Amino acid sequence: MKKCLLLILLLYSSLTNAQIRGRLTSSQSGDAVPYASITVKNGQYGTSSNENGEFYLPITEKGSYTFVFRSLGYQTKETTLSINEFPFELNISLNTEEYLLKEVVIENREDQANTIIKKTIEHKEVNRQKTAFYEADFYSRGIIRIHDVPKEILGQEVGNFSGTLDSTRSGVLYLSETVSKIRYKRPYKINEVITASKVSGDDNGMSYNNAYAAEFDFYENYLPFETSVISPIAGNAINYYSYELENTFNDKSGHLINKIKVTPKRDSEPTMYGYIYIVNNSWELYAVNLSIKGLLIDQPLVDILTINQNFGYDSQKETWVKNVQIIDFNAEIFDVGLSGRFSAVYSNINFDTDFKSNPLTNKVLDFNKDANNKPNSYWNKTRPIPLTQEEKEDYIKKDSLEKLKESPEYIELQDRKKNKFLLFSLPIGYTYYNTDKNWKITFSGLARKLGFNTVQAYHLAPTFTFTKTNPETKAYTTYGINLNYGFAEKRFRANAFIIHKFNNISNPTVTLSGGSSIEQFNPENPINRMVNSVSTLFFRDNYMKLYDVNFIKFSYEEELVNGIEFFGSVEYNRKRSLFNNTNFSTIKNAKKPYTSNNPLAPEAYDTPAFEKHNMIKTSVSTRFTFGQKYMLRPHEKINLGTKYPRILLKYEKGFASSVDNYNFDHLSAKITYDATIGNVGDLGISIRTGQFFNSDSIAFTDYRHFNGNQTHVGKSERYLNVFNFLPYYTHSTNDKYFEAHAEYNFKGYLANKVPLFNKLNYYLVTGYHVLGVPNQKPYMEFTVGLDNLGWDRFRFLRIDYIRSYDGKQMSDGVIFGLTFLDILE
Repeated sequence: MKKCLLLILLLYSSLTNAQIRGRLTSSQSGDAVPYASITVKNGQYGTSSNENGEFYLPITEKGSYTFVFRSLGYQTKETTLSINEFPFELNISLNTEEYLLKEVVIENREDQANTIIKKTIEHKEVNRQKTAFYEADFYSRGIIRIHDVPKEILGQEVGNFSGTLDSTRSGVLYLSETVSKIRYKRPYKINEVITASKVSGDDNGMSYNNAYAAEFDFYENYLPFETSVISPIAGNAINYYSYELENTFNDKSGHLINKIKVTPKRDSEPTMYGYIYIVNNSWELYAVNLSIKGLLIDQPLVDILTINQNFGYDSQKETWVKNVQIIDFNAEIFDVGLSGRFSAVYSNINFDTDFKSNPLTNKVLDFNKDANNKPNSYWNKTRPIPLTQEEKEDYIKKDSLEKLKESPEYIELQDRKKNKFLLFSLPIGYTYYNTDKNWKITFSGLARKLGFNTVQAYHLAPTFTFTKTNPETKAYTTYGINLNYGFAEKRFRANAFIIHKFNNISNPTVTLSGGSSIEQFNPENPINRMVNSVSTLFFRDNYMKLYDVNFIKFSYEEELVNGIEFFGSVEYNRKRSLFNNTNFSTIKNAKKPYTSNNPLAPEAYDTPAFEKHNMIKTSVSTRFTFGQKYMLRPHEKINLGTKYPRILLKYEKGFASSVDNYNFDHLSAKITYDATIGNVGDLGISIRTGQFFNSDSIAFTDYRHFNGNQTHVGKSERYLNVFNFLPYYTHSTNDKYFEAHAEYNFKGYLANKVPLFNKLNYYLVTGYHVLGVPNQKPYMEFTVGLDNLGWDRFRFLRIDYIRSYDGKQMSDGVIFGLTFLDILE
């Protein structure tokens, strides 16, 4: 009864606070006309109808207004009314469109369509410039629904998503709204300030809806998905699309509109299908209704994504301006259905803004401090698209649930459910939560940290952590301990650490750690624990080489200003060599011997790799990310990357060593660069160079080691920091060095042109790697492979053919990429 009363009150409030409200219907059928564009002629007001045809207009001044109603498939309608009182009800019926194009030979329709498209492309730059700069008010609403959720997935109980699911195991997973002011400059440059934010079920929530994520500009050649999508009016669009002039009609403003059907010439390329509407003579966009398959934009979980855009005519600027956009998608994972809709309305568009004296910055998004404190009365007056019945009920239900979730009894109940110690908790891990006091204890599990190497044989390395979080600022403190026991070595090690992060804006983080550990000679740990265990036990290839270290270390890092990060550390350590303690493997009577644990002398089983010594070690590094775009959310900064190279400079010094010759200085630099080349693919480059000083006889642990791979198993998505066939320690150096990696992922550009093969949606990848150190011939690798391998929606495999050159020696082979291995580490 209380729920019904709240619903009635909300409905009444939303109606009485609307200044002008109404509903659009079809004059022929009486059905609602959803997502129509409603604007005030020669005014600043604009909105859209919801899926039930309902709309609001926030007009507060009395007077005479001309309203323009526009929807695809219906005739545009203009109505002039004198508004003398509020609220004012305005119900409108629209007639279906009367098309002018009669029966025409198909070939002529195709010729006419191609002529229109060519003229649109010719005039595209002129039309782009008409709306290249503007300020506007922006409203966005996002809703994501979940459907047919099973009670169990992979043997794990799913639950009801904290009351979200109804009796059919369906419900609204996410509902949120934002109101903001944006400043826009083509292409895709936006500064946005969110003035109001509302998240269903979270009074303190800040919506993730924003104009930057919603910006899809068909006047640009490419649309910014994971794989660049070719616009139907791109400069080279004729090569990718077929066009047919399906109909023409006259808009109420006196313009002739061409309705053109768009069909991809090859359904394996990143292209869209549907309709675009083009204004005759000016060749501007009137509307867009286009869809694309999720597989084509590197989103295999998405079935279909559809973009609808409506453009309104600005008589003062004499141009067509986007004022409504609707994005729909359907997805599926583990037989659970997802569907979503993100609606956006652009209004109060101002083309006369001064961008020279007040240019756009790299700060893409910011929030007003009180953005999430707006009352319902504000939303009822401001919201341009009325809520549907489903959305109203979700706000009511989630508000009630939020109060319940904040109660100590509910929090304790949920923690009891999560804190159950199950049969598999000991091997795979366990977390104990205290939500009320914002802390948790985590145990990594025994099986997840079980491994085998020739120094320890089987060993266990579980981790325990205690984390206390500030829920408002997201600052946290973590106390942890890493344990390690080797059964053949009969040695127990333990080291502890404390990490404190002060905030999520500049991310200042202090770490204090110390104790005993067993480490790889290469601190970047190129040999995966699981892969090494398999290669050792089943193939007697014990690639992992280890040493013992006792240490105490202090480190600090922070982003000093946007795009400039600082990293510093100082440590005192004692290092000693280790030796093999087992000859065990699963292969009985194997003739192949293990190599020693000395990387410099594989057959010297009793020779240490270095002398036992103590040392103080310090390092300072700075990373520069030029032109870095970012978003500022309350207590959080999200970096969005850059189109320029990134540079990392590092200086490392070892001193006060108990072995005098082990002191050293090491200066290095690293440059990384990523670029998307239209729809042709993605380029990645990584270059690193360095020089040691005063380091002729330093310990092998402090050499510059390179990330080799002798296992034929790759464990990263891209190979920009690894040599696929390089032995792990043959090129380690204490002198100068240079390494470079380049990889080009065609994102299906070539593979999708091969008949039959293009149905698989595999990506061709090529690469080049080179390494130079003194007294050795340059080492080079040429690679070619296939990425995005897998089945159905699950694509996490990659296969590469490698051809390597080391002076006069040449070798080749195959690398199997398993990108999930590091997650399991």
